[in-house]
This record gives sequence, C-alpha cells and structure tokens, in this order.
Amino acid sequence: MYFRSFFNEKLAQYSYLVGCQRTGEAIVIDPARDSSEVIAAAKKEGLHISAATETHIHADFVSGSRQLANDLNVKLYLSDEGDADWKYQYTDGLNVDFVKDGSKFTIGNLDFEVMHTPGHTPESISFVLTDRGRGATSPIGIFTGDFVFVGDVGRPDLLEKAAGIADTADSGARDMFKSVQRFKELPDYMMVWPAHGAGSACGKSLGAVPSSTVGYEKQFNWAMKETNEEAFVNELLKDQPEAPVYFAEMKKVNKMGPAIMEDKTVPVISSKEEFEKELQNSSTFVLDTRPASLVEKTLVPGAINIPFNKAFTNWAGWLIGYDEQMVIIAEESQREDIVDSLQSIHLDAVKAFVDPSLLNEMDLTTYETLSVDEFKKEMPNGYVMDVRNDTEWSEGHIDGAHHHFLGKLRDTTLPKDTPILMHCQGGARSAIGATVLKSLGFEDVKHMAGGYAAYKKA
Repeated sequence: MYFRSFFNEKLAQYSYLVGCQRTGEAIVIDPARDSSEVIAAAKKEGLHISAATETHIHADFVSGSRQLANDLNVKLYLSDEGDADWKYQYTDGLNVDFVKDGSKFTIGNLDFEVMHTPGHTPESISFVLTDRGRGATSPIGIFTGDFVFVGDVGRPDLLEKAAGIADTADSGARDMFKSVQRFKELPDYMMVWPAHGAGSACGKSLGAVPSSTVGYEKQFNWAMKETNEEAFVNELLKDQPEAPVYFAEMKKVNKMGPAIMEDKTVPVISSKEEFEKELQNSSTFVLDTRPASLVEKTLVPGAINIPFNKAFTNWAGWLIGYDEQMVIIAEESQREDIVDSLQSIHLDAVKAFVDPSLLNEMDLTTYETLSVDEFKKEMPNGYVMDVRNDTEWSEGHIDGAHHHFLGKLRDTTLPKDTPILMHCQGGARSAIGATVLKSLGFEDVKHMAGGYAAYKKA
C-alpha cells in the first residue's frame, strides 16, 4: 500500500493519496480543489488515480472531487446519508457510487468500508481501510474527516451558525455523542487520519499532530472520556470559535458543485490611471497582500491589507464578498499561490494584479502603530476597539474597551470621525483591522504593537 498525506497550512486541511502498488490504482480522500501536487505524486509513484471520495460536504474549503472527475474521469464515492438537504446536486453525467453505512468498495487490494458518523453534519461518513495486499484481514485505520480529530471532535454548530439551519446544533451534538460511542468500539491499534489539524475552525482544540490511533484518542481525547450525554453536549457546544461567514458559501458550493477551474492569465494593471479607475469602482475589492510593516506607511486609499501568510485564506474569507471583483497588490513571485489560496474557498473573481512598484506614483495614506505606553496615554481621548474573537474577549480585556470582531468590521456603524485605538492579541489582526477602517473612511486610526499580550505584560 502507498500512503501519503498532503497538508494545506492556510486551511489546516489534510488530503490523502492511498494506492495499491500491486495494481497501480489509487484514490484521493478529501481532495483539495487544486490537486496538482497529489496528481504529480501519484505519477511519480506510477499510480493511476481512478477514484476520489470525501467524508462530507465540506464547509471550510472547496472540495476537489468534481475537478478530479472532470480532469481525470475518476469514479466518485459520495455520501448518501442525511436527508434531502444534504444530497449532492452536481453528479449527473459523472461516474458516482452513493454510499451508506456498511457500504464497501475496493481500490486494487484495498478495501474501504463506510461508517456513518453524523454529528459534525448529518451526512458525515468515515472510511475504514483494510490492506489485503499484505494479507491483512483486519483494518489498519480509519479516515475520520471532521468527525474525530487529534484531541477533539468536529463541531456540530456550523449548520446553525454558518448555513443558517435553525435548531441543528443540539441535535448534531447528540448525534456526535452516539458516533463517538461507536468509534470507541474500534480496535485500539487502528490509525486515525483526520481531515484537519490545529488552526481549523471545524473544532475548538485540534491537535497539531497529523495522525493518531483509536487507543490514544480513547485515553486523551476529552470527547472519548465523557460518558454522560448531557455533559458531552454542553461541553461540545461551549466556546466554539466564530463560524467564518464564507462557510455558508462553501456548503452551498460543495453541494451544488464547484466551478471547474481553468488555466487563465490574470492581467496586470500597468498605469496609475487604470488603477485609480478601479479604486473608484464600487464592486472592486482592492486587496494588498504585502507585509503590514510595509503597508502601514504606504497604504493605498480604499485598499484592505491581508498579508499573504498562514492566516491569509481565513481572513480573505471573512472580509471579501463573493460579489466583489478583486484587484490584488502582490509581488509577481507570489501571485500564483495567492490565486490558489483564494480559489480554495471559491473566491475566483481575481480581476487584475498590481505590482507594488506602481504605488510609487500614487497618493498614499497611513495608519499609526503605537507602543503600549503610547497607547495607554491616548486611551482617554480615543475609542478603544478590541478586534479579537469572542473567547479571547471573554477571557479578559482592557477596561473600557469595545468588542468589534475583525471578521465583521466592514459592517461597523461607528461615526467616521471617531478616533480609533485598536488592538488584538498580538498585533497582526489589528493591523488588518486598521486598513479595514481606513477603507471605510476613518482617518484617525491607530493600533497597538504587541496587542493585548504586550499590554498585560506591561
């Protein structure tokens, strides 16, 4: 058996390539939208990708199943669990097997048995893998998707918070409790391969270790140790992080079918006049991907700065509307990766790029970065804004501060002449927030270097 995982650090998401080396067949489990790296790895190993599958209708990234069916004509194995609201709608004309609890399918000498594991979503399934190529008659491991993570289980509140389906969080938590009891009956030696690691918003305390075992999770995963259903439900629903607004779009896209990606060249704006015209277009979102240390003194009026780092995709999903056309300030060496990151959450409307050198011809603006001492001195004369998430705020905050979560900052209704003193936990999010407010017409915007952590230490 050939086995390899692929990790997208911006989405904290795992895809898996599993192949039978005797027959040369392979399957991709929970594929990302851009599976080029997976395809290249299979080709290098002499494997033919003949199938793809996914554990559920994902909410946090665009699934690559439809793309693989289009590009490689693979057979899809998709969940047929859940009610009518959770059935795939894009499968006409494709080679698809719809699977339920107990269904089995084979890739070469690899046997996969479907285990219905609802809780995160009603249609969620896991795949129990047995490698007959080595003569095994017992399973080696289980692909759990967003059901069991290392140290946690999937959150059941996304349908309610992100997709707007009322009264599903509690019932989902109770389904999760039942699924966990079934998981605990599996042999301790079995490997556990989840769809996400630390940094994903699909749980609240995911571990950074890429895999685990059933036995280890029984010992150390809080959800395995809680035997009282009511206590389990209360703990699972408590303190879940904010559900990114783009999750609702992802659910719809992955259910109805993502657009097929095609190679196309994104034009580059080469003149000041052309760029200024875009800045006046109300449907244009000007995205600056440079480091905040550069942007604070060279901010294009109207632009929002989301630095291209590990957190880029998350904040792009929070702050960019799906009806907006993006004009992106970016170095040439990063442009392809930026497009890939945006497309991973179906933000496909990249209209043009702007080279940072063009900014030398522009009239620019700034925002100010204050030390802790400077921030404290100015607090009596400004509106102190904390842009951290709800859990961080509830665990402690500056007296007199006002809570405005960064992901919803474009909706602020504060008067534009309000002097803003902004902070987050470490300084990165408040730098983004400063550009959001500047793009809305706020002139007096300052943020604190080091954030709340530096403030507490001081």
